[in-house]
Amino acid sequence: MGICDDRVVIVTGAGRGLGRAHALAFAAEGASVIVNDLGVAQDGSDPSDTPANQVVEEIKAAGGNAVSSNHDVADWNSAAEMIQLAIDTFGGLDVVVNNAGIVRDRMFVNSEQAEWEAVLRVHVMGHAAPARHAASYWRSRSKAGEPVSGRIINTSSGAGLMGSIAQAAYSAAKGAIASLTLVQAAELGRIGVTANAIAPAARTRMTEDAFKDMMAEVGEGTFDAMDPANVSPLLVWLGSQDSADVTGRVFEVEGGIIGIAEGFRHGPRFDKGARWEPSEVGSVVRDLLAEAIEPTPVYGAG
Repeated sequence: MGICDDRVVIVTGAGRGLGRAHALAFAAEGASVIVNDLGVAQDGSDPSDTPANQVVEEIKAAGGNAVSSNHDVADWNSAAEMIQLAIDTFGGLDVVVNNAGIVRDRMFVNSEQAEWEAVLRVHVMGHAAPARHAASYWRSRSKAGEPVSGRIINTSSGAGLMGSIAQAAYSAAKGAIASLTLVQAAELGRIGVTANAIAPAARTRMTEDAFKDMMAEVGEGTFDAMDPANVSPLLVWLGSQDSADVTGRVFEVEGGIIGIAEGFRHGPRFDKGARWEPSEVGSVVRDLLAEAIEPTPVYGAG
């Protein structure tokens, strides 16, 4: 028996890295899995269905249920087709894990429009479109009087929460995902759907080059804190029925660490009760900054 027995789960970007680990972990806990992946390079080029098919075969070899999907999750209609694939194949849908993403690392002053558009499309639309169509399905079930235990699990990043040097587009996209999660949680709770996000630290194609020393593999017999599989147990629990009371949270996950990001809250303020003169503002702002919690430094700043 697994904690996700009879649950139907979609994992996007599941051909490699974190997504593959999530798909395998959900299947091991009894879920039927749609393994979605375009099989592209980390910059979004050269699509192939091979990675998704390989993960499906791994799941089946272990006795699990899975089918592959090469739908473009950032395309509105294609994302809808992926949701329908889950419903048609396994009889329903319970969990959407939005994991697919690309990077185009570059210092902000050198960034190009095409890079921004590509990163924002895959991350932001690639999270919004699948969840939107899943939410429509869950709402229809709720209106029909059927019980709903839906889960949206988004993938943000420390870059989205704190920023990261040479990753302006990626940081902006991941920050948008964190905010999207808050809105989804607030709007969809009434129909039995939770929405949470993770900000993982693990060895993936996106991190191996950017953080070579941190992501280096360790020797046999030593706990490999950067193994993507370390992140997946939290995802599986968030996708289970046990997590029904947890929503609107961003979890930081690294190795054996599970933490909750505490941001997006009001800090110190001062009300004059009237319009400010520009010359008055400086001293008040400096007093407020002295009271405020010092922000976590941007990754890579030194």
